[in-house]
Amino acid sequence: MPRRRTKRGGDRTGLGGDYDVIVCGASFAGLAVARELAQAGGGRARVLVLDRYEIGERQTSACAAPTEWLTALGLENSVQQTFPELVIHTPYDTARYRLPFTFSTFDYATLCTLLDEQNDADFETATVIGRGEESAERAIAVRTDRGELRAPLVVDALGWRRVLDANGYQPPEAPLSRGLEVHPGGDGRELEIWIERSVVPAGYGWSFPAGDEVRVGVGSFDPRFHVREPTVELAERLGRETVRYQGNWIPHKLRAAVADGVFFAGDSAGHCLPLTAEGIRTAFYFGIACGRELRRVLDGDADREAALRRYAHFSARHEWKFRSLLFAQRLVPRVPPPLLAAAIRAIGSERIVRWSFRHYLEVAHPRFAAGGRPHAAAGERLARAA
Repeated sequence: MPRRRTKRGGDRTGLGGDYDVIVCGASFAGLAVARELAQAGGGRARVLVLDRYEIGERQTSACAAPTEWLTALGLENSVQQTFPELVIHTPYDTARYRLPFTFSTFDYATLCTLLDEQNDADFETATVIGRGEESAERAIAVRTDRGELRAPLVVDALGWRRVLDANGYQPPEAPLSRGLEVHPGGDGRELEIWIERSVVPAGYGWSFPAGDEVRVGVGSFDPRFHVREPTVELAERLGRETVRYQGNWIPHKLRAAVADGVFFAGDSAGHCLPLTAEGIRTAFYFGIACGRELRRVLDGDADREAALRRYAHFSARHEWKFRSLLFAQRLVPRVPPPLLAAAIRAIGSERIVRWSFRHYLEVAHPRFAAGGRPHAAAGERLARAA
């Protein structure tokens, strides 16, 4: 089946119409949802992906994830650098953790393009403003700056703003962390973390090499603490230029995965791990889960209400894991720095590192992607793109 594409780029003509599924947001979670819908409903389902930017245009994270996730989704060609170790700096010591799996930094535009090639959805550039009333046919209206669209199945993967929920929240009162990084040119060999109160009272700094650039940044668990100055100080300490700034709010608390008939995935549902602020693999994971429930509806195996219940239950089953990490996030800044440094050094033994990181990976394991590999037509497109 040929890939359907509609207006893109600078064409800002009116937008409207009815679809079977509307996915709002074309980053990690939204594209993972669309991937699962390839050839849904016997190839007859009309799926639309919306985003205010072109696919892969606006990077929103440090872009690092377990390599196994990138491999599981066929995204290896986006990898820029792979790391078998994590280096953690404190004011008292440096610990090296030999990980039981590797992390890789990747090129955001390439990854999004490769992931997008695995769906057969339409795509339109439009800014989602909010939702309208549900029609008598149970189609939900999605209001954009280019017009109103309708579909019985709607996904909000727009990030922490949770645009399609009237009960949104705003920083600094909201449970959000603050992150900022610079992207100077250069190279490096190590995936590094700084846990130092002089850098950030509650949070950490990082340096993630990615081919010909290094991503240096600071994340604060306290949204009232501004991170621009410490980001500059960390970059200067490392001899890096402070250029190409990129910042974002990062949710650190799980939220309802469904509300008023809408599915939420990725940051809009708080699908970002507290303590580590790792949100890419969880966006893939929950995006896949959401897409599979939508596919059941499109294939006639379930109705929307059943899909909403199943997806909400799936997300809620992980709440205790998120709560555990949130407890650790709140505890770490209260531990005296010498004791924290000793603990970081003590748990660096190979046995403890393997045990703890394997359990950490289980929160959203890449094996989950195995049941959602691209269908034949999407797979052929992926091969051509690669």
